[in-house]
Amino acid sequence: MEERLSAVLSPYEGRKDALIPILQKVQDELGYLPDDAMLEIAKTTGLPESRVYAVASFYAQFRFTPRGKHTIMVCRGTACHVRGAERILEETERSLGIVEGETTEDQKYTLETVACIGCCALAPCVMIDEDVEAKLTPQMVPEILSGRNE
Repeated sequence: MEERLSAVLSPYEGRKDALIPILQKVQDELGYLPDDAMLEIAKTTGLPESRVYAVASFYAQFRFTPRGKHTIMVCRGTACHVRGAERILEETERSLGIVEGETTEDQKYTLETVACIGCCALAPCVMIDEDVEAKLTPQMVPEILSGRNE
């Protein structure tokens, strides 16, 4: 990780004005922002560690934990909510053994909720990676997940 991080950070030595692009590039390279990387970013830019963490934690695009191979996004939009999104989320959490915002121990799944997927006519729905699973019932969740056992 040290070599990969060094390659990303070396052009930014002392560049306090480039914090967001640096965070983006480090996350692109490592998949998330581990503590060691955050400390190196602070050293490289000359910014206080607290400032680096404050900026990274402000923006939803930055992650401090690794993501799973598959990302499951449960829609919480109005149409999905009315048609049972909460039950879909609960069953997904039960099936995976994690709660929203977590990644399974085997690094296979990361579970998130989103404000709207944009498939309101298909509610309730989830997105698994780039695929939309539509008109779900809680009973369908285990079957959908088992179909992704690659």
